[in-house]
Amino acid sequence: MAAETGRHPAPRRGRGVRRRTRRERRRRGRIRVLAAVTVTAALIGIAVVAAPRWAGGDDRPAAAAAPEPSDTPRTSRPDNAASAPAAEPTKSATPPPPSPSPTDSARDPVVPASGPGTFAVARAGVSPGGGNAYRVEVEDGSGVDPDEAAGRVAGILAAPRGWAHGGAHSFHQVADARAGLVIRIATAATTDRVCGAMGLDTHGEVNCRVGEVVMVNLKRWQTGSPEFHGPLADYRALIVNHEVGHWLGHGHETCPGKGRPAPAMMQQIYGLKGCVSNAWPYAADGTYLGGPTVP
Repeated sequence: MAAETGRHPAPRRGRGVRRRTRRERRRRGRIRVLAAVTVTAALIGIAVVAAPRWAGGDDRPAAAAAPEPSDTPRTSRPDNAASAPAAEPTKSATPPPPSPSPTDSARDPVVPASGPGTFAVARAGVSPGGGNAYRVEVEDGSGVDPDEAAGRVAGILAAPRGWAHGGAHSFHQVADARAGLVIRIATAATTDRVCGAMGLDTHGEVNCRVGEVVMVNLKRWQTGSPEFHGPLADYRALIVNHEVGHWLGHGHETCPGKGRPAPAMMQQIYGLKGCVSNAWPYAADGTYLGGPTVP
């Protein structure tokens, strides 16, 4: 009993230690939970930042933010310049007519249909001499140079195959009233008026002689005739030779036979009747290229 009463009981420390341990565990648990929550929130924030933004709550992505201005200049070009295929040329049902070439313009000059009825007298080639005096006149506004035309007429009248053949006739140009023959190049309207005054119907197409005046239709002088197969210079020679032939007293003639040269005194503009185009009264060998007379 004495021994039993003599021992002091040991302090009861185990229960307090256990309580402190539990508190430490709970505190560390709260720290871990808080850390986990913090990490989770951080991860959610990263996911929100990384995920694409959606506008208006629908399934379409919001427009990207406008780019900041750049100090570097940029060369503008069409949006589809790099990727769009080249456009095919538009096909037209009717191709446009070709532009006239200089040759076409020279062959088809502008020919006025009418003029003032006044004339400019050519002075080129005026010279003294014997033979038949003639004067060349060109209607004002016709587009024909009087002196250039006079040079052509002089060459035709002096040609060896023309009416000067063999010295039968000679001609010299004057610029005054001494002329017994006047060759006028006039518009169709003026030609019709002058010829019509003598009862001759030139219907805007042909030439005529009225007394001492030969009226050369500007249209024929500038464009020739669809019935005459040859250069324009030859058709001009036919005009002069035909009308001057009338002035010299020759009447109309017709085709002498198929394939033969048409007489200069034939009205070739109305058809060749089997003959071939010809501008001259004489052949190179001096033969007169005539045909049956026309009543």
